Order: sequence, then C-alpha cells, then structure tokens
Amino acid sequence: MKVLITGAGGFIGKNLVAALQNIRDGKDKTTVLPSDLTIYTFDVDTDHALLDTYCADCDFVFNLAGVNRPENPKDFMAGNFGFASQLLDTLKAHGNTCPVMLSSSTQASLQNPYGESKRAGEELFFRYAKETGAKVLVYRFPNVFGKWCRPNYNSAVATFCHNIANGLPITVNDRNHPMTLVYIDDVVAELLAALSGKETRDGDYCRVPVEHHALLGEIADLLYAFKESRENHYVPDMTEGSLSKKLYSTYLSYLPTDGFAYPLEMHTDARGSFTEILRTVGNGQFSVNISKPGITKGNHWHHTKNEKFLVVSGEGVIRFRKLGTSEVYEYFVSDDKLEVVDIPVGYTHNIENLGDRDMVTFMWCNECFDPQHPDTFQLDV
Repeated sequence: MKVLITGAGGFIGKNLVAALQNIRDGKDKTTVLPSDLTIYTFDVDTDHALLDTYCADCDFVFNLAGVNRPENPKDFMAGNFGFASQLLDTLKAHGNTCPVMLSSSTQASLQNPYGESKRAGEELFFRYAKETGAKVLVYRFPNVFGKWCRPNYNSAVATFCHNIANGLPITVNDRNHPMTLVYIDDVVAELLAALSGKETRDGDYCRVPVEHHALLGEIADLLYAFKESRENHYVPDMTEGSLSKKLYSTYLSYLPTDGFAYPLEMHTDARGSFTEILRTVGNGQFSVNISKPGITKGNHWHHTKNEKFLVVSGEGVIRFRKLGTSEVYEYFVSDDKLEVVDIPVGYTHNIENLGDRDMVTFMWCNECFDPQHPDTFQLDV
C-alpha cells in the first residue's frame, strides 16, 4: 500500500507520519496494515513535481495541507481550496480513483474567510466523489491538541501549555467558553482506521469518535495544576481516556529542554533520608527511604494507614509484632530478589539495614501524609 500525506510537516501530519513509520518498520505491533507500506510525504518545501509522481502511484491520500493563519485573509481560499483543487485534478489526470481524505474544520459552518475556504474544499471533494466514483472522507475536526502543535498559532491548548510551562502569562477572555477537543492520538487512530476502510461516519462526514468537552477556564486551571504539581507532588487524574491524562501528556511536551528535572525535598538526618516523590488523589503517596548501615527505622503502627515496602538497593530485615502479642515476624529483603512486603495495620513494624552500604526502599502508602491526622503511633517491635 502506498500512502500520500500532504501537509506532512504540520501538526497532524507529523503525528500521522510517525505512526505510519512505526507500523512500516515493525515497531508498532498493535496496528495491522499491509507490510509493503510506502509513505509519500508532501509539504510546502517539497519539489512540486513530486505531487504528480505521487498522485499517479498512491493507493490512499491524506490531504492534511491547509492554511490556518495567513497574513492576508484572501490566502485562506488559495491555501485551503486552491491546493485541494490541484490535488484532485492531478489524481483525475492519472485516472487514480483511490480514497481521498480531507482535513476540514468545524469552522466550515461559520461565515468567516477560514470557514468559507474549508467549506469550499468540502464541496469540491463531494463533487469529485460524484464525478469519479472515488471514496472521499471529509473530517470536520474540532480543536485538536497534543504534542508538536505550534503555540501562538491556532490552538489555545498549545499556547496555554507553552506559556504556562515556560512561565509566561496566558489570556483567558471567557472562562465559560465551551470547548470541544480531540486528542492527536485519537485523531491518528481514526485515520489509521480509515486507511483500513473502517472510518467513523455521520452521514456525509467522518469524525473522530472520542471527543472531550470542557470550559476554557477549566482547561487553564488544569494546566496550572500540572505546573504546581512539581511543588505539591499531586499528579493529575490518569484514568484511561480522561481529558486530564491527555492534557498532562501534552503539557509535558512543552517543557523547556532545560526544565525536565525538578528537585525534591529530602528529609535527612544521621540515619539517612526520606523523600516524598508524588501524591495522588485517592491512590496514596509514593516515597523513597534511604537507611544508613546498621540503622533501624520505624517502630510504629497504624490504625488504617497501610504501606508497601520494596528494597531496591542493599539488604535488610522488616520486623512485625501484632499489638498485644510477643511473637516477632521477620522478612529478609534485598536487591538480589525484588519482593514487595505489605505492612498490615495493627502491627508495629520496623526496617533495619543489615548491609554495609545504604539501603534504598521504595514505599507506597494508601493515603497521603496529613500532619494533622498522621495515624502513626510509636511502639518498639
């Protein structure tokens, strides 16, 4: 199969090309496409003569080329309608009636230069289908967001992510403005489905089946919360398919290259250190504990708080004694055999470093530490 992608250097184009390359090179085992996949990419800086070559040979066309913010509004029609017309004329000249996809916009229903140019492109494609019998797939995309989207161009999400990640101000004119959004990975998944003849249709138009709806102010608040998570350690909702998860992935892609790392507060003393890594809403807290050789930590118990310990470096022993009893239970742990040890409630417990080097323990607790309600009571094992 030979696939032509116009506008290959744009936001959607880059993501689609990367996905197709992974499939072609056997790196993506989850998407099934013909093994003889050939990818033709065309953009503004491509030798224009290649358009003729590609149109003569391709089996499917993704027309993602377009103009979003020209200096002269008259260029909307030239960029969005003019190129589409040239593309279809070239296909007709070669008698190539392969399926053709058009990237349109929900703004095609609006009376502005951009919307009118998109609507003209749609009408051109529908006429082409009637004239040639070729299958056309017209997608009216709403706000598309994700990695590699250009900020300060035509995406509020991209601009907000870039500015907040780089410590720049944002402007929210109307916090209650409703937004309909689609995530780039969901867009690419739909386009790959279309390539296999399994597009999602609503009448004459195709659509991305996964949409998200939020107010502009809610999106801004989420992005600021992502920035603040480096201070308060709270990670966003990572529920599969959630808008928050997709926005967080998008936000991180706009971090400055010298800003990927951030410090954590290490609570240190002669025994070692304890460092909180992150907190979740409803799923507890993650921390790392470092114990010096010969040091014992703990000797306390909890009513409801429970933990999981995993020694990832060094060797030691975790001891338990149930309240009201005298028998002590021991679990020997080391990095030779990674093993999670549950810390049940109602047992006083401690952990001792038995080695000659620092012992590093990764810890999960089912609740985030609250100094007002610590649920921790000192008692020797």
